[in-house]
Amino acid sequence: MSAKNENPKSEFYHDRVVTALVMLAIVWAVLGMAAGVYVAAELVWPTLDFGEPWLSFGRLRTVHTNVVIFGFGVSALMGTAFYSVQRTCHVPLFLPRLAWFVCIAWQIILLLGGLSLLAGITSGKEYAELEWPFDIAIALVWVCFGIIFFGTIAQRKIKPIYVSNWFYGGLIIVITMIHVVNSLAMPATLFKSYSLFAGAQDAILQWWYGHNAVGFLLTGGFLGMMYYFLPKQAERPIWSYRLSIIAFWAFTYSYIWAGPHHLHYSAIPEWVQSLAVVMSLILLAPSWATMINGIMTVSGAWQKLRTDPALKFIVLSLAFYGLATFEGPMMAIKSVNVVSHFTDWTIGHVHSGALGWNALITFGTFYFLVPRLVGRELYSVRLANIHFWLALAGTMLYVLAMWGAGVSQGLLWLSLDEFGELRYSFRDIMASMPPYYLLRLVAGLIFLSGAILMTFNLFKTISGARTIQVRPPAVRGAGASV
Repeated sequence: MSAKNENPKSEFYHDRVVTALVMLAIVWAVLGMAAGVYVAAELVWPTLDFGEPWLSFGRLRTVHTNVVIFGFGVSALMGTAFYSVQRTCHVPLFLPRLAWFVCIAWQIILLLGGLSLLAGITSGKEYAELEWPFDIAIALVWVCFGIIFFGTIAQRKIKPIYVSNWFYGGLIIVITMIHVVNSLAMPATLFKSYSLFAGAQDAILQWWYGHNAVGFLLTGGFLGMMYYFLPKQAERPIWSYRLSIIAFWAFTYSYIWAGPHHLHYSAIPEWVQSLAVVMSLILLAPSWATMINGIMTVSGAWQKLRTDPALKFIVLSLAFYGLATFEGPMMAIKSVNVVSHFTDWTIGHVHSGALGWNALITFGTFYFLVPRLVGRELYSVRLANIHFWLALAGTMLYVLAMWGAGVSQGLLWLSLDEFGELRYSFRDIMASMPPYYLLRLVAGLIFLSGAILMTFNLFKTISGARTIQVRPPAVRGAGASV
């Protein structure tokens, strides 16, 4: 940065906490994906648990989802939010010591929470399995995250609030709301509680939480990442800032209603199921508007794709984002859902988003961000390119395997004989699944090997280096660059 663009009276940006969160996210990614590969292997060879309860599918699968979502995903979101909010506001982080507390406390919660799940301590709620002491700790740390983020925005030197901060802010507010409400419970012991809600009401609240955790954490939060880092990687302004703001509000108001589409053919009211279908279909508009905005932003930088592996990852992630956000509303339609419900098709859909969207955009962001944090070139562009093809192959193979398994399951379960009885038993159908599950295991190993390559590449990049210090630029007016 040239001297004339520096503000000599400003503090440095607080980027060391960003570096820590990014590197911790990478470690959690490898651990969580390794757990996923192991449970995939257990579906092929069930005796891999060796009779140990802590190695059972039920416990390890929960550890896999929690470590990948809350270890890898949330650590990445916290790190990139801290990095981008400073630069879009031209001020250092508000309460940097609190940021370090958030970083360290979050890792402690993840470690102890993971051990509790291995021990069989669980509330039994999807994506909310941790018991009440952890729920309280999560809420406190999350509120501290919000204080830092919104405090930084409050002291900004640039009047407009850039769109990435809208998405990060929406993530913080909505996740706080749904976590607190869904976690309301009556403690019975230190590690056991009972939900304040029951029956259909509890189911509706759980999937109001579950689907909006996917919506505002795994979608909205990562859109905040995309809206900051894609223009930076492409070296072009966002194609339509107005479209990004419209898409944000349409996304926010539509997504919050879509959760009950997880509960088709259940005891919840029919009108609630129908409303979820309608709102799920409406979600196509803001989702695809965002995808188009991203693709058009990079449309003038296609030549850079040949040499920049980071940009390859983020452009590919947009393609998977478009696929997942088309498939989800289609699966909400009851005539489709009758086939996909409770099948591996749903697993394929989830992973087309989790691997193809969340993981790929994060990988691309890390390849861009880590060298800039330490002021070095990436250790190996060749390894990054190999990782790109491994990630693409692993994702495609995984999704195709689960689509094949899921559609087969759904159609076979609906097959009736001449007496109107089920033609195939559950056991018969599941006995035909090992080839699909073996293919998924291979896909997981391919994807995990790519993540391990990235870990080696980025740790070599950062090895022996210190996070460089950068001052906020002097602000010449409201139109200053972000």
